[in-house]
Amino acid sequence: MGFTMARDFIREYITYMQTEKGLSANSLGGYRCDLEKLERWAIALGYELQHLTRNEIQAWVRGLSQSGLAPTSVRRATSAVRNFYRFLLLDGHLKIDPTANVTVPQTPTLLPRFLTQQEVQRLLDAPDLTNWQGIRDRALLEFLYATGLRVSELLALTLNAIDMDRGVLICTGKGSKQRYIPIGRSALFWLIKYTDTSELTKRVKSRQIFVNEAGKPLTRQNVWVLLKQYAKNIGIEQVTPHTIRHSFATHLLQQGADSRSVQYLLGHSDLSTTQLYIHLTNHRLRSTYDRYHPRANK
Repeated sequence: MGFTMARDFIREYITYMQTEKGLSANSLGGYRCDLEKLERWAIALGYELQHLTRNEIQAWVRGLSQSGLAPTSVRRATSAVRNFYRFLLLDGHLKIDPTANVTVPQTPTLLPRFLTQQEVQRLLDAPDLTNWQGIRDRALLEFLYATGLRVSELLALTLNAIDMDRGVLICTGKGSKQRYIPIGRSALFWLIKYTDTSELTKRVKSRQIFVNEAGKPLTRQNVWVLLKQYAKNIGIEQVTPHTIRHSFATHLLQQGADSRSVQYLLGHSDLSTTQLYIHLTNHRLRSTYDRYHPRANK
């Protein structure tokens, strides 16, 4: 078999992940990129993808680490390669999985950064409400915090996905999985104010709710930039859409929400991902106890 067959394997795998797993275009693009990196490395050394051994794949992983790539990126690439070889195994192209004993760098567990409730309020109050862009930004920030949506999920929202009367929205997340998310009164108020703006009505040229001055959907980069600017204006550093998502989850848990409910609202497939926030709230509780209990340090 030549190298064309190896490229066919990658295409077959991407098609499988798209049709059987329902992955998003972004996820599929990431898988393709990582597999093509491995393919180029293999071709340069005279190997074929389907004939790589455990030692060769381990050498590739080691090379990624030594190149200065972040541990999280190395782990993601290794995961993509593992899934690819399992596909080849299940499809009958291999008899042994060459990734079975491949090791990857350990990634330190980092607690996600979140804002205090006071900081969130200051951020929500930051937009200039004398123009339609400011009203749009207020509605966008309210929705990010009220729902905990990923920024891609927020920007894909249409009015048809929102039930104003019941105060819920239907979100299609990773793997095309749908979930129902409650919307607070404040977020609904600002959404109605934004969508009722006559200036907006003149501009809208898309089904998506949040648009730019040309009436086209906002991009993730647009949201990152506006968040960065508002955060800078109120003296808060390093605020991203994910910071708001982390704040949403953390504040729910601090107020007594159960982890399963938070897992569902965030769209996490694995509870262990949500439990990272529990560690964070536990850490904060411990800090509060040590600071205020009269016998904590005796």
